[in-house]
Amino acid sequence: MTATKVQALLFDLGGVVLDIDFNRAFEHWQPVSRLSLDEIKAGFRFDAAYQRHERGEITAAQYFAHLSNTLQLQEGHARVAEGWNAIFLGEISEALAMIQSARSQLPCYAFTNSNPVHQAAWSAMFPAVVQAFDRIFVSSDMGCRKPERQAFEHIVREIKVDPQAILFFDDLAENIAGAQGAGLQAVHVRGPADVRAALERTGCTA
Repeated sequence: MTATKVQALLFDLGGVVLDIDFNRAFEHWQPVSRLSLDEIKAGFRFDAAYQRHERGEITAAQYFAHLSNTLQLQEGHARVAEGWNAIFLGEISEALAMIQSARSQLPCYAFTNSNPVHQAAWSAMFPAVVQAFDRIFVSSDMGCRKPERQAFEHIVREIKVDPQAILFFDDLAENIAGAQGAGLQAVHVRGPADVRAALERTGCTA
């Protein structure tokens, strides 16, 4: 990981800087569904429609219609959206503090697979997270998402740093593999300790 000197840091949001839990959405939707909570959990998928929504290929209304049909939700899109935004629990404060400190030494960017409804929610709920980064790359703005190679190549072009000099942090193994396939250095984050250890290896001190 240290073969090339790190010149920029790139962080996932959900699972690295923000604590999220999709069970909160399922619990919110269950009272307006014909399905049980267990059936909703089993029926929800990060499926093709989910991925198209995150690429900005379909609107929130189209995706929520898909969710309503799949999960047999009997309320309108406003209730679906409430549950959709209920997944956000809070900041992972230790990781956020490390990023804020590291930014004094290296440029810090975020890259999140997200959509306009979620983006509006986390931007309003967690302003300190938004302000912690030089720029946040959102999949629905880019038209591509992790772990697609073109998504990482887009960010490389935008920040004008060689991919080998970018250190990427994510909690999903498939996204780590995608980043490495595009030439980035990458750290699989299971908790703030992984972030701290990697930053220390780059010479960033908390």
